[in-house]
Amino acid sequence: MKPSLTGQCLGWAVAFLGLAAFFSFAFLQLDYAWNWEGVWEYRQKFLNGWITTVWISAAALFLSAVLGFGVALARSSPVYILRSLSTVYVELIRGTPFLVQILIFFYIVADGYGISNRYMVGVLALSLFSGAYIAEIFRAGIENVSASQRESARAVGFTRWQTLRFVILPQAIRQTLPPLSGQFASLIKDSSLLSIIAVNELTLNAQEVNSFTFSAFESFLPLACGYLILTLPISLFSRRMEERLKHPS
Repeated sequence: MKPSLTGQCLGWAVAFLGLAAFFSFAFLQLDYAWNWEGVWEYRQKFLNGWITTVWISAAALFLSAVLGFGVALARSSPVYILRSLSTVYVELIRGTPFLVQILIFFYIVADGYGISNRYMVGVLALSLFSGAYIAEIFRAGIENVSASQRESARAVGFTRWQTLRFVILPQAIRQTLPPLSGQFASLIKDSSLLSIIAVNELTLNAQEVNSFTFSAFESFLPLACGYLILTLPISLFSRRMEERLKHPS
């Protein structure tokens, strides 16, 4: 049974207070001289890094979703070369660390093709990495639609595209929303690794503030809050969409 709005608010409040009490007790035991004044002077640097993280993540999210959908269709294509290429891409990306992929893509591939814009390289590397995982999520959702429904669609005269558009995709999207939201949140957090090629996103700026002020906690706690501000709305939006798709009326 779905809880009432009051019940949901009460549950959130209890959970928040419980976590706050748990971490407050731990912080109170810490023998540490806080230096928020020193970090506050670099607030503009945090904001600039956060904005960079937002647009890099948004661009990579769009590209990886398009790439993932295309690769998912290629993996179920009757054309052998498409299936082979898409399989190699997915296994290669998923089987190697993202850190290594960034280094190879920036210092070898981008350099070889004369691409010097590290922000463009970062977005492309992040899109390729996340696209492989999104492709598997889409593929699982598409293959979960039963064969009988596809045959029924063909029996009533639907073309291949109409079957995909009106029968397969509505069900596949509903089934893939939870893992997709998790993957999108991971994409945002994975953007922090672009700091190794000197992309001035939130993590790199927080590391620089830490090196200026020697205040590790004061530098990285805002970093955690900055990512939470981005990932939490994705989770909430995903749940709302799940509810709407369960009850279309």
